Amino acid sequence: RRGAAPSSVSAMESADGAARTLLSTGRLSRGPLFGRAHGRFGFSPSSRPLPPRSQENADLQKTAFLLRKQWTLYSVTPLYGFSEARLRDYARLLSAFIAAEKQKGLAVEVGAELDIKVAVSSLPDLKGSDRDHAAILVQLSLRSPASPNNSEEKLIWLGWFCCVCGDDLSENLPEDFTCLPLFLVNGAERYTSIIGSWFQKTFDCCFRRLPISPLNLSWMAAMWTGCKVDKTASAMELVFSVPHLPQPLDISYAIHPEDAKALWDTVQKTPGEITQEEVDVFMDCLYSHFHRHFKIHLSATKLVKVSTAIASAHCDGIIKFLQSQYLTGVLMLLTELAISQIQ
Repeated sequence: RRGAAPSSVSAMESADGAARTLLSTGRLSRGPLFGRAHGRFGFSPSSRPLPPRSQENADLQKTAFLLRKQWTLYSVTPLYGFSEARLRDYARLLSAFIAAEKQKGLAVEVGAELDIKVAVSSLPDLKGSDRDHAAILVQLSLRSPASPNNSEEKLIWLGWFCCVCGDDLSENLPEDFTCLPLFLVNGAERYTSIIGSWFQKTFDCCFRRLPISPLNLSWMAAMWTGCKVDKTASAMELVFSVPHLPQPLDISYAIHPEDAKALWDTVQKTPGEITQEEVDVFMDCLYSHFHRHFKIHLSATKLVKVSTAIASAHCDGIIKFLQSQYLTGVLMLLTELAISQIQ
Protein backbone atom coordinates (compact mmCIF):
# COMPACT_ATOMS: atom_id res chain seq x y z
CA ARG A 1 0.00 0.00 0.00
CA ARG A 2 2.70 2.44 0.94
CA GLY A 3 5.72 0.77 -0.51
CA ALA A 4 7.78 1.36 -3.59
CA ALA A 5 10.02 -1.04 -5.37
CA PRO A 6 12.56 -0.39 -8.10
CA SER A 7 11.64 -2.34 -11.18
CA SER A 8 12.80 -2.67 -14.74
CA VAL A 9 10.13 -1.86 -17.27
CA SER A 10 11.13 -2.48 -20.85
CA ALA A 11 10.38 0.31 -23.30
CA MET A 12 7.35 -0.56 -25.42
CA GLU A 13 8.40 1.69 -28.27
CA SER A 14 11.49 3.77 -28.99
CA ALA A 15 11.26 7.42 -27.97
CA ASP A 16 11.89 8.64 -31.48
CA GLY A 17 9.21 6.31 -32.80
CA ALA A 18 6.60 8.13 -30.75
CA ALA A 19 7.27 11.33 -32.61
CA ARG A 20 7.70 10.01 -36.14
CA THR A 21 4.93 9.68 -38.69
CA LEU A 22 3.72 6.23 -39.65
CA LEU A 23 5.41 6.55 -43.01
CA SER A 24 6.56 9.32 -45.30
CA THR A 25 4.34 9.93 -48.30
CA GLY A 26 6.36 12.78 -49.75
CA ARG A 27 3.43 15.19 -49.71
CA LEU A 28 1.56 17.38 -47.30
CA SER A 29 -1.62 16.21 -45.62
CA ARG A 30 -4.77 18.29 -45.86
CA GLY A 31 -5.25 18.08 -42.08
CA PRO A 32 -3.35 21.18 -40.82
CA LEU A 33 -5.21 23.44 -43.25
CA PHE A 34 -8.25 23.58 -40.99
CA GLY A 35 -6.60 25.65 -38.30
CA ARG A 36 -6.94 25.36 -34.55
CA ALA A 37 -10.25 24.53 -32.96
CA HIS A 38 -11.38 26.51 -29.95
CA GLY A 39 -13.20 25.45 -26.82
CA ARG A 40 -12.20 22.72 -24.41
CA PHE A 41 -9.58 21.24 -26.75
CA GLY A 42 -6.07 22.49 -26.19
CA PHE A 43 -2.62 21.60 -24.96
CA SER A 44 -3.03 22.87 -21.37
CA PRO A 45 -6.72 22.85 -20.39
CA SER A 46 -7.57 24.32 -17.01
CA SER A 47 -10.42 21.84 -16.51
CA ARG A 48 -11.92 18.74 -18.06
CA PRO A 49 -15.22 16.91 -17.51
CA LEU A 50 -14.98 13.74 -15.46
CA PRO A 51 -15.22 10.54 -17.57
CA PRO A 52 -18.91 9.70 -18.01
CA ARG A 53 -20.22 6.16 -17.77
CA SER A 54 -21.70 4.66 -20.92
CA GLN A 55 -25.47 4.90 -21.18
CA GLU A 56 -27.37 2.12 -19.47
CA ASN A 57 -29.05 1.04 -22.71
CA ALA A 58 -25.77 0.73 -24.61
CA ASP A 59 -24.82 -2.84 -25.50
CA LEU A 60 -21.43 -3.15 -23.81
CA GLN A 61 -20.96 -6.65 -25.21
CA LYS A 62 -20.43 -5.21 -28.70
CA THR A 63 -17.25 -3.45 -27.55
CA ALA A 64 -16.07 -5.98 -24.94
CA PHE A 65 -13.47 -7.39 -27.38
CA LEU A 66 -11.62 -4.05 -27.14
CA LEU A 67 -10.87 -4.59 -23.45
CA ARG A 68 -7.61 -5.95 -21.98
CA LYS A 69 -5.70 -5.62 -25.23
CA GLN A 70 -2.64 -3.42 -25.64
CA TRP A 71 -3.41 -0.63 -28.12
CA THR A 72 -0.88 1.65 -29.80
CA LEU A 73 -2.19 5.18 -30.34
CA TYR A 74 -1.98 7.30 -33.49
CA SER A 75 -3.47 10.65 -34.44
CA VAL A 76 -5.00 10.94 -37.92
CA THR A 77 -5.76 14.03 -39.97
CA PRO A 78 -9.27 14.20 -41.52
CA LEU A 79 -10.04 11.61 -44.20
CA TYR A 80 -10.94 13.03 -47.62
CA GLY A 81 -13.66 11.27 -49.62
CA PHE A 82 -14.38 8.58 -47.01
CA SER A 83 -17.87 7.04 -47.16
CA GLU A 84 -19.32 4.63 -44.62
CA ALA A 85 -21.53 3.19 -47.40
CA ARG A 86 -18.42 1.78 -49.14
CA LEU A 87 -16.90 -0.25 -46.27
CA ARG A 88 -17.15 -3.53 -48.20
CA ASP A 89 -15.42 -1.97 -51.19
CA TYR A 90 -12.65 -0.67 -48.93
CA ALA A 91 -12.17 -4.17 -47.50
CA ARG A 92 -11.71 -5.68 -51.00
CA LEU A 93 -9.33 -2.95 -52.12
CA LEU A 94 -7.29 -3.10 -48.92
CA SER A 95 -7.09 -6.90 -49.14
CA ALA A 96 -5.64 -6.69 -52.66
CA PHE A 97 -3.22 -3.96 -51.56
CA ILE A 98 -1.91 -6.07 -48.67
CA ALA A 99 -1.44 -9.06 -50.95
CA ALA A 100 0.44 -6.97 -53.48
CA GLU A 101 2.70 -5.52 -50.79
CA LYS A 102 3.49 -9.01 -49.47
CA GLN A 103 4.33 -10.15 -53.01
CA LYS A 104 6.61 -7.15 -53.47
CA GLY A 105 4.55 -5.26 -56.00
CA LEU A 106 3.19 -8.10 -58.14
CA ALA A 107 -0.27 -7.38 -59.49
CA VAL A 108 -3.15 -8.93 -57.54
CA GLU A 109 -6.71 -9.09 -58.82
CA VAL A 110 -9.22 -7.27 -56.61
CA GLY A 111 -11.72 -9.77 -55.19
CA ALA A 112 -9.47 -12.81 -55.70
CA GLU A 113 -9.33 -15.42 -52.93
CA LEU A 114 -6.36 -14.45 -50.73
CA ASP A 115 -4.70 -15.87 -47.61
CA ILE A 116 -5.51 -12.76 -45.59
CA LYS A 117 -9.12 -11.71 -45.15
CA VAL A 118 -9.90 -8.04 -44.47
CA ALA A 119 -13.11 -6.89 -42.81
CA VAL A 120 -14.09 -3.24 -42.42
CA SER A 121 -17.14 -2.46 -40.28
CA SER A 122 -18.62 0.27 -38.11
CA LEU A 123 -18.93 0.45 -34.30
CA PRO A 124 -21.84 2.86 -33.83
CA ASP A 125 -21.81 2.51 -30.02
CA LEU A 126 -18.44 4.28 -29.74
CA LYS A 127 -19.69 7.85 -30.04
CA GLY A 128 -19.84 10.71 -27.57
CA SER A 129 -22.44 12.82 -29.39
CA ASP A 130 -24.77 12.61 -32.37
CA ARG A 131 -22.34 14.65 -34.44
CA ASP A 132 -19.51 12.14 -33.96
CA HIS A 133 -18.85 9.73 -36.80
CA ALA A 134 -19.26 6.05 -35.90
CA ALA A 135 -16.00 4.27 -35.14
CA ILE A 136 -14.53 2.21 -37.99
CA LEU A 137 -13.03 -1.21 -37.26
CA VAL A 138 -10.46 -2.91 -39.53
CA GLN A 139 -9.73 -6.61 -38.92
CA LEU A 140 -7.16 -8.87 -40.57
CA SER A 141 -7.65 -12.64 -40.37
CA LEU A 142 -5.39 -15.39 -41.68
CA ARG A 143 -7.08 -18.27 -43.47
CA SER A 144 -5.77 -21.75 -42.71
CA PRO A 145 -4.83 -23.56 -45.96
CA ALA A 146 -5.17 -26.91 -44.20
CA SER A 147 -8.82 -26.42 -43.27
CA PRO A 148 -11.64 -27.33 -45.68
CA ASN A 149 -12.74 -24.34 -47.79
CA ASN A 150 -10.40 -22.16 -45.69
CA SER A 151 -13.14 -22.03 -43.07
CA GLU A 152 -10.82 -21.53 -40.09
CA GLU A 153 -9.57 -17.97 -39.62
CA LYS A 154 -7.12 -16.57 -37.08
CA LEU A 155 -7.35 -12.89 -36.16
CA ILE A 156 -3.87 -11.37 -36.61
CA TRP A 157 -4.41 -7.60 -36.54
CA LEU A 158 -6.97 -5.08 -35.27
CA GLY A 159 -7.21 -1.36 -35.84
CA TRP A 160 -10.00 1.16 -35.32
CA PHE A 161 -10.64 4.82 -35.99
CA CYS A 162 -12.85 6.80 -33.63
CA CYS A 163 -13.96 10.25 -32.59
CA VAL A 164 -15.61 10.74 -29.19
CA CYS A 165 -16.86 14.30 -28.56
CA GLY A 166 -14.78 15.76 -31.38
CA ASP A 167 -17.39 18.42 -32.19
CA ASP A 168 -14.93 21.32 -32.05
CA LEU A 169 -13.04 19.92 -35.04
CA SER A 170 -15.72 18.11 -37.02
CA GLU A 171 -18.08 21.11 -37.17
CA ASN A 172 -15.38 23.16 -38.93
CA LEU A 173 -14.59 20.55 -41.59
CA PRO A 174 -15.67 20.86 -45.23
CA GLU A 175 -18.33 18.39 -46.32
CA ASP A 176 -15.96 15.98 -48.08
CA PHE A 177 -13.88 15.33 -44.96
CA THR A 178 -14.51 12.83 -42.15
CA CYS A 179 -13.18 13.46 -38.64
CA LEU A 180 -11.79 10.25 -37.10
CA PRO A 181 -8.68 11.65 -35.36
CA LEU A 182 -7.84 8.71 -33.08
CA PHE A 183 -6.49 5.41 -34.44
CA LEU A 184 -5.76 2.44 -32.16
CA VAL A 185 -3.78 -0.63 -33.25
CA ASN A 186 -3.24 -4.13 -31.86
CA GLY A 187 -1.00 -6.23 -34.07
CA ALA A 188 2.26 -6.49 -35.96
CA GLU A 189 3.90 -3.24 -37.05
CA ARG A 190 4.39 -4.47 -40.62
CA TYR A 191 0.61 -4.66 -41.10
CA THR A 192 0.16 -1.28 -39.42
CA SER A 193 2.58 0.23 -41.93
CA ILE A 194 0.88 -1.38 -44.95
CA ILE A 195 -2.64 -0.48 -43.84
CA GLY A 196 -1.59 3.05 -42.89
CA SER A 197 -0.02 3.47 -46.31
CA TRP A 198 -3.27 2.44 -48.04
CA PHE A 199 -5.39 4.82 -45.96
CA GLN A 200 -2.97 7.69 -46.56
CA LYS A 201 -2.93 7.17 -50.31
CA THR A 202 -6.69 6.59 -50.54
CA PHE A 203 -7.96 9.36 -48.26
CA ASP A 204 -5.09 11.88 -48.32
CA CYS A 205 -4.60 11.69 -44.56
CA CYS A 206 -1.53 11.44 -42.33
CA PHE A 207 -0.86 9.15 -39.35
CA ARG A 208 1.43 10.04 -36.46
CA ARG A 209 2.28 8.22 -33.26
CA LEU A 210 0.45 9.76 -30.30
CA PRO A 211 2.58 9.92 -27.14
CA ILE A 212 1.08 10.83 -23.75
CA SER A 213 2.89 13.52 -21.77
CA PRO A 214 3.60 13.18 -18.02
CA LEU A 215 1.12 16.04 -17.49
CA ASN A 216 -1.69 14.12 -19.20
CA LEU A 217 -0.71 10.92 -17.38
CA SER A 218 -1.20 12.78 -14.10
CA TRP A 219 -4.64 13.91 -15.33
CA MET A 220 -5.48 10.27 -16.08
CA ALA A 221 -4.32 9.16 -12.62
CA ALA A 222 -6.58 11.69 -10.93
CA MET A 223 -9.58 11.26 -13.25
CA TRP A 224 -9.60 7.47 -13.12
CA THR A 225 -9.09 7.38 -9.36
CA GLY A 226 -12.37 9.28 -8.95
CA CYS A 227 -14.37 6.81 -11.07
CA LYS A 228 -16.64 4.30 -9.38
CA VAL A 229 -16.27 0.65 -10.35
CA ASP A 230 -18.79 -2.13 -9.78
CA LYS A 231 -16.35 -4.69 -8.41
CA THR A 232 -13.23 -4.75 -6.26
CA ALA A 233 -10.75 -2.33 -7.76
CA SER A 234 -7.08 -3.07 -8.29
CA ALA A 235 -4.35 -0.87 -6.84
CA MET A 236 -3.38 2.33 -8.60
CA GLU A 237 0.21 2.09 -9.78
CA LEU A 238 2.42 4.94 -10.93
CA VAL A 239 5.73 4.18 -12.64
CA PHE A 240 8.46 6.84 -12.68
CA SER A 241 11.67 6.85 -14.73
CA VAL A 242 14.79 8.15 -13.00
CA PRO A 243 16.82 10.36 -15.35
CA HIS A 244 20.59 10.80 -15.75
CA LEU A 245 21.62 7.30 -14.68
CA PRO A 246 24.05 5.03 -16.54
CA GLN A 247 21.50 2.21 -16.39
CA PRO A 248 17.70 2.62 -16.70
CA LEU A 249 15.91 2.65 -13.36
CA ASP A 250 12.15 2.84 -12.81
CA ILE A 251 10.30 3.30 -9.53
CA SER A 252 6.92 1.66 -9.07
CA TYR A 253 4.55 3.33 -6.60
CA ALA A 254 1.41 1.34 -5.74
CA ILE A 255 -1.49 2.88 -3.78
CA HIS A 256 -4.44 0.92 -2.41
CA PRO A 257 -7.58 1.95 -4.37
CA GLU A 258 -9.50 2.91 -1.21
CA ASP A 259 -6.64 5.13 -0.03
CA ALA A 260 -6.34 6.77 -3.45
CA LYS A 261 -10.10 7.37 -3.63
CA ALA A 262 -10.18 8.79 -0.09
CA LEU A 263 -7.39 11.22 -0.98
CA TRP A 264 -9.12 12.26 -4.19
CA ASP A 265 -12.41 12.89 -2.35
CA THR A 266 -10.63 15.39 -0.11
CA VAL A 267 -9.09 17.15 -3.12
CA GLN A 268 -11.94 17.20 -5.64
CA LYS A 269 -14.15 20.26 -5.16
CA THR A 270 -15.91 20.84 -8.49
CA PRO A 271 -18.84 18.46 -9.18
CA GLY A 272 -18.73 16.86 -12.61
CA GLU A 273 -15.32 18.14 -13.61
CA ILE A 274 -11.67 18.12 -12.66
CA THR A 275 -9.30 21.10 -12.65
CA GLN A 276 -5.56 21.45 -13.11
CA GLU A 277 -5.26 22.72 -9.54
CA GLU A 278 -6.95 19.57 -8.20
CA VAL A 279 -4.63 17.35 -10.25
CA ASP A 280 -1.58 19.21 -8.91
CA VAL A 281 -2.74 18.91 -5.30
CA PHE A 282 -3.52 15.21 -5.71
CA MET A 283 -0.09 14.41 -7.19
CA ASP A 284 1.75 16.62 -4.65
CA CYS A 285 0.08 14.70 -1.81
CA LEU A 286 1.24 11.40 -3.30
CA TYR A 287 4.77 12.77 -3.76
CA SER A 288 4.89 14.05 -0.17
CA HIS A 289 3.72 10.70 1.20
CA PHE A 290 6.39 8.86 -0.80
CA HIS A 291 9.15 11.25 0.29
CA ARG A 292 8.14 10.95 3.94
CA HIS A 293 8.70 7.18 3.84
CA PHE A 294 11.54 6.76 1.33
CA LYS A 295 13.27 10.17 1.16
CA ILE A 296 12.97 10.21 -2.64
CA HIS A 297 11.70 13.26 -4.54
CA LEU A 298 9.43 11.86 -7.25
CA SER A 299 9.04 15.38 -8.64
CA ALA A 300 12.59 14.99 -9.96
CA THR A 301 11.63 11.91 -11.97
CA LYS A 302 9.42 11.43 -15.03
CA LEU A 303 5.96 9.84 -14.80
CA VAL A 304 5.90 7.21 -17.57
CA LYS A 305 2.96 4.93 -16.76
CA VAL A 306 -0.36 4.98 -14.91
CA SER A 307 -2.40 1.86 -14.09
CA THR A 308 -5.83 1.92 -12.46
CA ALA A 309 -8.97 -0.22 -12.44
CA ILE A 310 -10.30 1.89 -15.35
CA ALA A 311 -7.34 1.72 -17.74
CA SER A 312 -3.58 1.77 -17.98
CA ALA A 313 -1.55 4.18 -20.11
CA HIS A 314 2.14 4.49 -21.02
CA CYS A 315 3.90 7.66 -22.16
CA ASP A 316 4.91 5.99 -25.45
CA GLY A 317 1.23 6.02 -26.46
CA ILE A 318 0.21 2.56 -25.27
CA ILE A 319 -3.17 2.05 -23.58
CA LYS A 320 -5.25 -0.81 -22.23
CA PHE A 321 -8.97 -0.45 -21.45
CA LEU A 322 -10.24 -2.40 -18.43
CA GLN A 323 -13.84 -1.23 -17.84
CA SER A 324 -16.55 -1.24 -20.52
CA GLN A 325 -18.68 1.38 -18.79
CA TYR A 326 -15.86 3.96 -18.94
CA LEU A 327 -14.61 3.14 -22.44
CA THR A 328 -16.17 6.19 -24.12
CA GLY A 329 -15.02 8.40 -21.24
CA VAL A 330 -11.38 7.38 -21.75
CA LEU A 331 -11.74 7.74 -25.53
CA MET A 332 -13.02 11.29 -25.01
CA LEU A 333 -9.71 12.31 -23.46
CA LEU A 334 -7.67 10.43 -26.08
CA THR A 335 -9.68 12.11 -28.87
CA GLU A 336 -8.81 15.46 -27.33
CA LEU A 337 -5.10 14.60 -27.30
CA ALA A 338 -5.25 13.39 -30.93
CA ILE A 339 -6.96 16.56 -32.11
CA SER A 340 -4.45 18.71 -30.22
CA GLN A 341 -1.58 16.99 -32.06
CA ILE A 342 -2.95 17.41 -35.59
CA GLN A 343 -3.97 21.07 -35.26
